[in-house]
Amino acid sequence: MSDWLVLTLAMLAACAVVVIISLLRSRRAADDEDPSETPDVIEYMTMWIGVVYAIVLGLAIAGVWEARGTAQDQVQAEAQALHEISERVRVYPPDVRDRIRDDVNAYVGQVVHTEWKVMANQGRMTARGDQLMQRIRVDVTDYQPKTDFEAQTYQPLLDQVAAADQARQSRANSIGATMPSVVWFGLLTGAVVTIGMVLALQIRGTPRELVLAGLFSALIAFLLFLIWDFDSPYSRGITASAEPFLNLFPHLPG
Repeated sequence: MSDWLVLTLAMLAACAVVVIISLLRSRRAADDEDPSETPDVIEYMTMWIGVVYAIVLGLAIAGVWEARGTAQDQVQAEAQALHEISERVRVYPPDVRDRIRDDVNAYVGQVVHTEWKVMANQGRMTARGDQLMQRIRVDVTDYQPKTDFEAQTYQPLLDQVAAADQARQSRANSIGATMPSVVWFGLLTGAVVTIGMVLALQIRGTPRELVLAGLFSALIAFLLFLIWDFDSPYSRGITASAEPFLNLFPHLPG
């Protein structure tokens, strides 16, 4: 089922539940019940519940958005390090240079065409990707420079291999959801309490009040969906992209 279809159904369900409960409560209300007699303490509590929950939602959205941005930065760092390796080996003998470049291209192809789908669908990295990264490390490390120029390039190449490997490990650590279960419990419970306070204010079944109550509940449903969508940087909705690899290695098939 599409993520956006889930969002639409969730928002419609939130609106429908609030409207139905409000109508039923209005019909069963006592004849002498006066909705204007809501105690001040309830209004005060409702205000603060809304404020606190809004702050929590804002922090959650900021957190998952930052995690997504960090994931994209990790992809950029990995692609850039591999690009630097491919370019800097130009000072090596042709056979060594071509072997390293072929291994780098094989690794990038594995990441873009295979590993990215595995990350999205299965939430893990591939063993083949690990093997190809190790092969790049061995290619660069085992070569013994034969000239001063090659010797000056050797250590920077090792640094770029380490940077690529570190970025890969960071990407592996960012595959799963970033929001703990206890935070989700708080967000969902807060949503129930906040929307429940709308009913505590004794709203009637007038069109204006029903529309406002429905829109309010739909907004909360949308914000919760937004947090859920950003919570997994590589497998939902607006995900981190493999575009940096494609931009830096345009010769590889798309």
